[in-house]
Amino acid sequence: GGKVQDEQYIFCTCGPRVNILQIDTGKIIHSIEQDDQEDITSFSLSPDDEILVTASRALLLKQWDWKQEKCTRSWRAIHNVPVASMTFDCTSTLLATGGCDGTIKLWDVVKQYCTHNLKGSSGVVHLVEFHPDISRLQLFSSSVDCGIRIWDLRTSKCICVLESHYSAVTSLAFSPDGQTLISSGRDKICSVWDLKKKAVKRTVPVYEAVEGVVVLPGKSDYSQMGVKGEGLHFVTAGSKGVLRVWDSSSARCVFTQTLPDAPALNTEEADLDPRSLMHLLPMPQSNRLATVTAEHNILIYQMPALTVQQQFVGYNDDILDVKFLGKDDTHIVVATNSSQLKVFELATNSCQILYGHTDTILSIDVFRKGSMFASCAKDKSLRLWKMDLKSGHVHCVAQGSGHSNAVGSVACSRLKKGFLVSGSQDCTIKMWDLPDPLPDVGCEPVLMTARLTERAHDKDVNSVTISPNDKLLASGSQDRTAKLWSLADMSLLGIFRGHSRGVWCVQFSPVDQVLATASADGSIKIWSIQEFSCLRTFEGHDASVLKVIFVSRGTQLVSSGSDGLVKLWTIKTNECVKTFDAHQDKVWALHGSSKDDLMVTGSADSTITLWKECEMKQSKLCFVLHVIHAIINDGIQELEKTLLKLRQDQKESVLRFSVVWNTNSRSCLDAQAVLQVLLTHLSPEEILQYQGTRTHLEGLIPYTERHMQRIGRLLQASMFLDYMWQKMLNDMEVYLYPPAVVRLL
Repeated sequence: GGKVQDEQYIFCTCGPRVNILQIDTGKIIHSIEQDDQEDITSFSLSPDDEILVTASRALLLKQWDWKQEKCTRSWRAIHNVPVASMTFDCTSTLLATGGCDGTIKLWDVVKQYCTHNLKGSSGVVHLVEFHPDISRLQLFSSSVDCGIRIWDLRTSKCICVLESHYSAVTSLAFSPDGQTLISSGRDKICSVWDLKKKAVKRTVPVYEAVEGVVVLPGKSDYSQMGVKGEGLHFVTAGSKGVLRVWDSSSARCVFTQTLPDAPALNTEEADLDPRSLMHLLPMPQSNRLATVTAEHNILIYQMPALTVQQQFVGYNDDILDVKFLGKDDTHIVVATNSSQLKVFELATNSCQILYGHTDTILSIDVFRKGSMFASCAKDKSLRLWKMDLKSGHVHCVAQGSGHSNAVGSVACSRLKKGFLVSGSQDCTIKMWDLPDPLPDVGCEPVLMTARLTERAHDKDVNSVTISPNDKLLASGSQDRTAKLWSLADMSLLGIFRGHSRGVWCVQFSPVDQVLATASADGSIKIWSIQEFSCLRTFEGHDASVLKVIFVSRGTQLVSSGSDGLVKLWTIKTNECVKTFDAHQDKVWALHGSSKDDLMVTGSADSTITLWKECEMKQSKLCFVLHVIHAIINDGIQELEKTLLKLRQDQKESVLRFSVVWNTNSRSCLDAQAVLQVLLTHLSPEEILQYQGTRTHLEGLIPYTERHMQRIGRLLQASMFLDYMWQKMLNDMEVYLYPPAVVRLL
């Protein structure tokens, strides 16, 4: 659900929370959350924008000061079952709640008591709406019997039932003079009612299940939307995913919105389409409309042209890949577990959805200048996309097909010469030349054909990457190898062997003649591309390493894994200097900005995290660790004497360093030894005086639990080995000595 407040914020429910989205920035500035964690079933915002009321499955109504995120009042809803709908009157004093028990309650939120208990509806009351003219004191409601009831609040009686729909009534809209009502339903009709005669004036067949209806104001010029006369016109939103304008007097559709970037809907399956519109909200002050799609996207349209002004994506599935885009990395392009790409503007969080692929998109790569990128998918195809740097609009300019199975990886050329390389589950790699010239906006994408094809591996090709000079290509496969190729003729130059499981990612260093590989065996290796020998191995992930990139001008690596961790490695010292625990599931996506100051990660937990460069005094951190390690070698008593002699600020620093050391399995024992001394000899009051102690201690818990789990697994394995060893010894005794001798022994 959604409400628009003062046309600056959008209120949306999300489980036990109401999130408040600032339209200009696209950021959630407030989040109202139920203490009992019960899902919110309905909510309403008062017209004066001061009061937010929520209803939950706990049968409680809560009144909130949403600006302060405080609950100011809580009371029993009296309904025997959850509240399904609610609304305020225009004075912000009366609140109506419709329950799943077929009753409607009215509440005076100022004097805080129930004023009416309206009975007579059959089943769930899913829609309640006050007449805009408060002097009438009328309430309109609808339930599962598909009728619209009009209640006289003076007598608390139903004075009329408007019957026209044969399916659920989804929305009600009143004309400016309050004499006409328009109702929409999932029976694919809209009814125009004369409220004086309480009879239907006209039935408008709209040929789609309608979820929302809004009456157009009579004073504005809507000629661009087909409005020519002065009669009553209204906008509908429904299962076809487009907005349409209707003339209530003639029952004709005078305007149908076109979506140039999206393929046409199959009308037979339109009700199931994820682009179906579920809500339509008016924004009269700025002459805009807001819609919510079935896949939880919020679109804001500017009238009268009905152009998309902003789009916010409410839910992402598994994030499979993400890349920075634009001249100054102003956007990111995201591949979720779907056939659409999403391009986010980082400044506003506004999103553009790109259609074209017909199956899940698996990989993305961006050209050096940042205005073009390529995508590949399970539909066995590649697509080339171009961004207009002025408007930020992205359109498809080329497409190519030729693989016989899903295309799992794509790489763009690094210099001016334009070409692509793709790797597929059909075990081949292909080179594609870019079309010249590229088609203009609005033209059909041109077809690309592969210039070279090579059977590269014995199993799926998981990753391909191109060297900074465009002369070499590296590929990684499920066959546990990485290979180096010459791009001139696609000849094999060498094979990198050493991983015990499949290679998920390959990456060239931007400065050195080395290649980094990330594998399902939990390790990262750096190889010489001249001798094909392994130079360094980095171990620290508890599961598959899915992505690896070079940062800090090639002096460091960043890796992401199936364990949900992102790790920063210093190549020279072969050490993990920082571990980031920001995701709850596999981190499939990892990319660094062109200026090397930002990093973005995407995970199977449906979250995208943007990281800023944080300079750490790694030399000091490593030096102190070496000192602590040397002291521990002399005994734990020496560590106690040393730590207890330190000043308070020095103890604070050691505690802070221990939190960092604890993120790495290599240094966690030293960290735990320091923590044991500090927590044993210092009082809780003294420790809590240290700056940031609470945050540090909270950061210790998840990693300590991981270390304990790892030690537990090692202990179980060692007990099994001990058991096997004892078993083998017993068997050897029986083998070496006859049974009689054994009995004597």
